[in-house]
Amino acid sequence: MGIIKFFSAMESKYQYDLFVIGGGSGGLASSKMSSDFGLRVGLADFVQPSPQGSTWGLGGTCVNVGCIPKKMMHCAALFAELRHDFVAAGWNFNPEISHDWVKLREGVQKFVKRLNTVHENNLKGKNVQYYNKYASFVDQHTVELTDAQGGKETVTAENILITVGGRPNYPDCPGGREYTISSDDIFALEKPPGKTLVIGASYVALECSGFLSGFGYDVTVLVRSVLLREYDQEMAQKIGRYMEKHGTKFIYEATPTKIEKTEDGRLRVTWKGKDGEHSDVFDTVFSAIGRSALTKGLNLEAVGVKVASNGKVIVKDDDKTTVDNIYSLGDCAEGRPEFTPTAIMAGRFLARRLTGRSTRLMNYAYNPVTVFTPLEYGCIGYTEEKAKSDFPNDITVFYTGLKPLEWILNPARESDACFAKLIVRTSDDRVIGLHYLGPYAGEITQGYAVAMLKGVTKDEFDITGAIHPTISEEMIRMTQKKDLGAAPK
Repeated sequence: MGIIKFFSAMESKYQYDLFVIGGGSGGLASSKMSSDFGLRVGLADFVQPSPQGSTWGLGGTCVNVGCIPKKMMHCAALFAELRHDFVAAGWNFNPEISHDWVKLREGVQKFVKRLNTVHENNLKGKNVQYYNKYASFVDQHTVELTDAQGGKETVTAENILITVGGRPNYPDCPGGREYTISSDDIFALEKPPGKTLVIGASYVALECSGFLSGFGYDVTVLVRSVLLREYDQEMAQKIGRYMEKHGTKFIYEATPTKIEKTEDGRLRVTWKGKDGEHSDVFDTVFSAIGRSALTKGLNLEAVGVKVASNGKVIVKDDDKTTVDNIYSLGDCAEGRPEFTPTAIMAGRFLARRLTGRSTRLMNYAYNPVTVFTPLEYGCIGYTEEKAKSDFPNDITVFYTGLKPLEWILNPARESDACFAKLIVRTSDDRVIGLHYLGPYAGEITQGYAVAMLKGVTKDEFDITGAIHPTISEEMIRMTQKKDLGAAPK
């Protein structure tokens, strides 16, 4: 035990200085850094099975059923398109090869389980006490822990951090919960999904339908209203058109009304559309209609922690809840973006504040995001819709279409699929929105976030030297201005 921890233990009437409920990205980051800074830290994480029985290890959504397995399957699906690029570039092999779902799933799950072990070992190495138990509040300093067999114990802590994340929602119709899978299940699905209906238009819906289509499965997406509601709609529409050209089918303005199992074990889905009621039979029905915070069962009402109508914990700028010694961050906190990197950074900032090393608050502006659809979409800052609303008559939109050099040899590659635009606040020339649709979106977008966070202007983009030939150079060469009165194309 270090000197700081020794005196901390002597002076405190609590078992821990910080107890973390939830072993996802934010919870792990905050617990490890807090321990590094001398606090006595405990962490509880317990995964309740999905409706289909799926469960997993330590690490939260990103590691187990989110970012990591999603990106691995996305990359695997991109290889299907690259086959034809290889042939166009002179490589002699048969591009009409088939995909082995089971082999991919086994490889993905092997890596995920390795990460589970890494996270457990990291906690041990950082002297964070890990409890594989379900946590709920007794009072503002006491947490009850329940193991899988129903055994109970209590721990006490001066400060408590809630980072429980969220879980997928399911269709509110007969069979909606009983027969659908979600992102909790898809990455460990033992048999190939076959003909699949994806319900929803979220980034999870489009990413998963994209890689399933890439593997050659018959995929239909049931869309209630618009694609990627929270994102730039011009970019969202371009994503939808690209996916349609590459085999994904979309049914718009439709909601499921009933899901039934057929005699041969398949699933008949009935939906209501703009032109009446329809039905079809699928092998798999995948729900991606948003997520809900896992705050029910924490007994928050007993300690006075208030939640919003959506179940998310109400927090202040410093991540405090309505109870001074209880904090919350990540997906379960109201008003926070549901992304791993922001949760990790917020967790580390909190650790610094708790130990008096900093007063810095998390800045959620200009955080880069990439949606890993078949044609990737990277964005930073304002959407065009939000910019027009917040700065009426004070924005200029520059744009460009492009065809990557990597695509040139393959005549089947579209010349108008890739697209980029910058949203500029005219009054001060600041670039407040960056949007890119094309290959390597995450790699291209990441670096621009630093400049945008520092207030980069369009003039500074214009005078920056380019690396040629690259896709990213197109971001600093834009001169064509958009007619803001025109409808998105």
